[in-house]
Amino acid sequence: MEYVIISLLIILIILCLFLLIKGNGSKDLIERMGRLDTSLTKEISEFKMNFSKDLRSDFETLDNKIEYKLNVINDRVNKELNDNFEKSNKTFMNVLERLNKIDEAQKKIDSLSTEIVSLQSVLTDKKTRGTFGEVNLEYILNNAFGSSANGIYDVQHKMSNGYVADCLLYAPSPLGVIAIDSKFPLENYQKMVDKNRSKEERALFEKNFINDVKKHINDIAEKYIIPGETSNEAIMFLPAEAIFAEINAYHPELLNYAYDRKVWIAGPTTLISTLSIISMILKNMERDKYAKIIHAELDKLGIEFNRYKERWDKLSRSVKSVNQSLDELHTTSEKISKRFASIKNAEIDKLTTENLQIEEDNNENIFS
Repeated sequence: MEYVIISLLIILIILCLFLLIKGNGSKDLIERMGRLDTSLTKEISEFKMNFSKDLRSDFETLDNKIEYKLNVINDRVNKELNDNFEKSNKTFMNVLERLNKIDEAQKKIDSLSTEIVSLQSVLTDKKTRGTFGEVNLEYILNNAFGSSANGIYDVQHKMSNGYVADCLLYAPSPLGVIAIDSKFPLENYQKMVDKNRSKEERALFEKNFINDVKKHINDIAEKYIIPGETSNEAIMFLPAEAIFAEINAYHPELLNYAYDRKVWIAGPTTLISTLSIISMILKNMERDKYAKIIHAELDKLGIEFNRYKERWDKLSRSVKSVNQSLDELHTTSEKISKRFASIKNAEIDKLTTENLQIEEDNNENIFS
């Protein structure tokens, strides 16, 4: 606004100088200056008034827009804060829930660690290791065949030589009766795989472990393979899968040694697979046996059905003959009924005529 006034004053000064140069009178100049001043003052006042009015209106509009935008922003911020708070609260609750589950899992792990330590202490004794192997073997047999009362296997069976086998399996031919005995060579195995020991010590324990396994193989071959009582082979069950894997991976000489003595080494997984195959063979044999019985019964039923068909055909022919006789009897009955009706109605002439006609027909039939 100030710049505009200054610009107008400068223009006014220039105009005065121009008039002086032109030599106009002072009176005329003063009048013109007065009119110009009045006009400028009026225009400047109107300009200031309009400018202030427009500026006030613009500021009010700007204030309204700013207030609306601030309200929108405030609502949006509040909504985002609420949503984020809900998400954060939900995440926090999930974290708490997972922490509780982790605590429960940790408790179970601690309990399992205690049980493992207890199991290790139990397995350090040879007698308890033997009991563990026997229970594990019986559990696998029970899963494969059910109770031993079904006659497929017998646990703690006393042989004719006085030795007691952990299990005697009555497998189908050509397998026959197979003895299964549980062995658990654990002590030297644990020392052999202990990384904290020196190589020399581990080599010594490995040698002892091999000797332990060979001794178990020899015992099974001598005690549980009896000609005429069992088949010429037996199974050595190792209840620890790690020991079975160790022998198969790093000691093939033990497998050959057992093979030469007709002793098959089996871990839990291998034994389950073998017994499952035997169970399937037994079921197929049982199914075949019942299939033969069903086939024989079907043959007998076929013979009876053929007899039934013959008798039915005979009865059908008899029924057909009876039906034909019934039709003839019905025709004769109809004729008798008609004659009785004619007699009742006193149609004597008609009957006489019909009788004569019938006699003539009969005579013609006789002479023809």
